[in-house]
Amino acid sequence: MLALALVALAAIILLAMGRPPICTCGEIKLWTGAVQSSDNSQHLADWYTPSHIIHGYLFYGLGWWLFRSRPLGERYVMAVLIEAGWELLENSPMIIDLYRAATFAFGYNGDSVINSIADIGWMSLGFIAAHSLPVWLTVPIAIAFELLALAVIRDNLTLNVLMLISPIDAIKTWQGGG
Repeated sequence: MLALALVALAAIILLAMGRPPICTCGEIKLWTGAVQSSDNSQHLADWYTPSHIIHGYLFYGLGWWLFRSRPLGERYVMAVLIEAGWELLENSPMIIDLYRAATFAFGYNGDSVINSIADIGWMSLGFIAAHSLPVWLTVPIAIAFELLALAVIRDNLTLNVLMLISPIDAIKTWQGGG
């Protein structure tokens, strides 16, 4: 119940921040594969969904490592709190501007609320998967997600973090197709 309350609070804050509830196109799609389009980060799933699943893997692992004596439910609530916090930060003008300047997301305008809530859901799926699957399977799945996204859209969680922390012009050029 606490995790659901955190998700609801995140949605309320995102709406208060001026984020659109759904895509401004007026549709809700299960999947959108066009990265350089106004549909990106507006629907339930896109090429960044694997990154959020990997967040769940990482938050599960971090919680197990640091708080393994705590109940799984508490660790899950911490994971939801972190992911919801990221969704709020990611949709702040500062981070949106940083994405535009440092990455190939030239026209990025932030997420719709439904996309942010779905991202928290995808993280939750990753958290549950990491709890249910052996590490020897979870790690290759994460690597496969990273490689697939890299091959298809020239971006993934690793590059996303790198480009936000320490942008590299050669990577930005490559991501943009140059």
